[in-house]
Amino acid sequence: MGTLLDKFSLKGQVGIVTGGGQGLGKVFSLAYAETGASVVVAELNQDTGSETVKDIEAIGGKALFVETDVKSRISIESLMEKTVERFGRIDFLMNNAGITKWCPAESVIEEDWKEVMDVNLNGLFYCSQAAARQMIKQKRGGRIINIASMSGYIVNRPQPQASYNTSKAAVIHLTKSLAAEWAPYNIRVNAIAPGYMDTAMTHKAFEDPAYGPIWTDSIPMRRPGRPEELAPLAVFLASEASSYVTGSTILIDGGYTAW
Repeated sequence: MGTLLDKFSLKGQVGIVTGGGQGLGKVFSLAYAETGASVVVAELNQDTGSETVKDIEAIGGKALFVETDVKSRISIESLMEKTVERFGRIDFLMNNAGITKWCPAESVIEEDWKEVMDVNLNGLFYCSQAAARQMIKQKRGGRIINIASMSGYIVNRPQPQASYNTSKAAVIHLTKSLAAEWAPYNIRVNAIAPGYMDTAMTHKAFEDPAYGPIWTDSIPMRRPGRPEELAPLAVFLASEASSYVTGSTILIDGGYTAW
């Protein structure tokens, strides 16, 4: 009989992180490696993806970079095949890849709307579907973790981002739907809904007087989150510590949605 901490271990597990080469995805990739998993870094950017693999190997972990475009089902199928070919199976999937575009709703062009949906929603579903098929075949169960957003619950201000908000709201409900359908296969599906995190993309906006003061004033904790503050929850949801958690979306927003 192991200790409580043993339940958080990912030793011997194999996980995929989409968008795993940079930003939050890199944090997740390293966190999974630190807790024992072999990590497949699914990333469109070859430079950042390869660098993350090197960082994982530097701490003694096992990793594989697979150039992946989540908008392409062919690319996703190749990702799953290469993962199984290298590591033999898939135990968990972190659907982290995502984009946002700011534009007033009346001015959004069809191409931009579709791109946000293709990455944030369609790509997430196709990755989940492909991973679940492998998990069902393995008959070992599995875990899928989706990155949603507090934007799936509220409308951010002052930036106009209807496409992003809509895509993340859909991710929250898709998480519930997949959790219900795949529970008989012991595949648990959950989501993390971050608030504003201090990443390379948001750092400049926080320094911009048109956005930073409004964002900070809307957060009870009066600061953005640090990416590493998401890592423990990402590990929890990928591990046996969360064995009775499925269909849930957990907010980490510094209290933003409490007001």
